[in-house]
Amino acid sequence: MDTVLYFIYTAAYLVLLIMCINFGNIWDASSLLFLVVFGLVYDNGLIAIGKFLGEGPLLENLSYLRFWFHAFFTPTLVLFSWSVLNRAGIEFAKRKIVYIGALLYTIALVIMEIITETYGIKIVPEREHGLLRYVSAEPSSGPPLMVLFVSIALITAGAILWKKTGWKWMLIGSVVMTVGSAVPIPVESAAVTNGFELFLMTTLVATKIHQDRQLKGA
Repeated sequence: MDTVLYFIYTAAYLVLLIMCINFGNIWDASSLLFLVVFGLVYDNGLIAIGKFLGEGPLLENLSYLRFWFHAFFTPTLVLFSWSVLNRAGIEFAKRKIVYIGALLYTIALVIMEIITETYGIKIVPEREHGLLRYVSAEPSSGPPLMVLFVSIALITAGAILWKKTGWKWMLIGSVVMTVGSAVPIPVESAAVTNGFELFLMTTLVATKIHQDRQLKGA
């Protein structure tokens, strides 16, 4: 079942990526969302086909890219969060110091993830629920800090966007993702919780497309 779910996730992220390119095509900092969606296409796709590639150097080397994409792409959601506020005309977001702060925050998260999780990582094959994938040989001892800090930025920006413009979906997606990832779900599956991530990304893509349509109509 998990293999099927990961193929579904991969197809869904491909659809989101195509929607971004076709309908969310005003190019600015919000377009960094494309990188995150692309990274998720790669991540879910590789997990889906892992057992067909089989254990060995090919799957192992391809798997290293999953961790590097995560380290470089995921923190850019901080700049995306700043961008949606700036595009919505939120006054404080237009200040240069706020942009610089968001940029430095993003860079700091990239560096933190590389130093603490990615650089020198050792990965080992794991077979679970019909999947074959390479995972870190040293499981994290706590919640992923980089993801936590990114979630704070998304929730904060989503709340401001809702209060100022009435667009609530970014906040809903961010809260659902955060709560869903934190609460254990008694299901024999390694893929079900990834549905929360897909829901989040769907709301973020919808946010960009919504704003792009507004800007084009302005």
